[in-house]
Amino acid sequence: MSRSAATGRAPLWRDRTFGTYWIAQSLSAAGDSFAYLAVPLLVLQATGSVAQMGLLTAVAGAASVVAGVFGGVLVDRYDRRTLMIVADLTRLVLYSLVPLAWLAGAQVWLLFVVLPICEAAGMVFQVAAVTAVRNLVDRDRITEANGRLQATYAAAAVLGPLLAGVVAARFGPATAIAVNAGSFALSAAGLWLIRLRPVQVDLDAVTPRQRPLAEFLAGARFLWRQPVLRALTVLLSVFIFLTYGFIDVLIYHVTHDLGGSEGTVGTVLGLAALGTVAGALLVAPLRRRRGFGATWIGAHAICGFAVAGVGIATTVPAVTALTAVYLCCLSVGGICSMSLRQEITPDHLLGRVTSAFWSTHYALGPAGAVVLTWAAGRHGTSVVTLAAGAGCLLVAIGGLFTPVRRAGAEPAAAQPGMRAAPAGGTVGG
Repeated sequence: MSRSAATGRAPLWRDRTFGTYWIAQSLSAAGDSFAYLAVPLLVLQATGSVAQMGLLTAVAGAASVVAGVFGGVLVDRYDRRTLMIVADLTRLVLYSLVPLAWLAGAQVWLLFVVLPICEAAGMVFQVAAVTAVRNLVDRDRITEANGRLQATYAAAAVLGPLLAGVVAARFGPATAIAVNAGSFALSAAGLWLIRLRPVQVDLDAVTPRQRPLAEFLAGARFLWRQPVLRALTVLLSVFIFLTYGFIDVLIYHVTHDLGGSEGTVGTVLGLAALGTVAGALLVAPLRRRRGFGATWIGAHAICGFAVAGVGIATTVPAVTALTAVYLCCLSVGGICSMSLRQEITPDHLLGRVTSAFWSTHYALGPAGAVVLTWAAGRHGTSVVTLAAGAGCLLVAIGGLFTPVRRAGAEPAAAQPGMRAAPAGGTVGG
């Protein structure tokens, strides 16, 4: 008998509200993946300058980081569904301006206005999307729901750029941007059709509104005071330092050491991305059978072996297989971490805790990428991947000596004495 049948509930895929949300998220992810390829193609077509694309990426990235810090405050203050719809409509309008402006000729300056705002809106959307899962499904189905969503995101990350490339080649990058804009209209329409469950508010924890930075720090304090989340944040910060530049090193290894072409790199990454899909589908049954600690620690240990193996692999198929294993385990570990955070964080703090976690988690990533890629060019990929892989294995071993090993049995964040508030509504009144 299936788990759903045993509990008298319909399978998650038959839940109409979750299904509609799932479709809306898939369309939004497809739009993001279209822009991932279409925007750089548009800049290169107009200027022929990779430096211009790098500058645009830097400006957009800075806007995303700032939005990530304060996005959690917005998500905890206001209705989460409404924020997601506004983010989609913002991107619809701004991305639609690009193909219209291009009818009069290349307008590169417009991208420096549009892309940072769209990246900021996209970050707010992502924070709201993570917190909204708590308002869609029961606590014991959060991991399953996240797995299905992440599998779809992975598929979009593979198919989106491929389709964007076809459209751009046939009709031009500006047309691909127009298709990207249309995906956000469909996503907003899907979100309009659903209603989220009420946010559970701890009456004793309700405080008046404060300045945005103070509210963000409230999420950071919860993250640091919760033993499991604190340990995960520290361990994952080290892990991201070691692996943030892994794909760059992989590309260098395939092209420089193995003599592969750009097409070879695309094939390797496309096939390896299937590992992300596999991990997203496997994570829920693995966690049910093995528990959070064993699943998370095991996934990151295998990541270490896979990273170490990529640099010493001498054939493209071997690199592809090892990268797929790495992405599969990265997916398992990431979904486990996100699900646990959703389960044990009070609903009215979830947006701010998510922002604090992401801001801290990724803070060391850029520095790690610089170190990893510099070392690969100077000392070779095999030395660097062996060192990074050993570091990842130490992160997994470190988890054995923290509360992560026993995690997964925490009580639900919503306890007696809490009452419902409008989903994502203001805590302070």
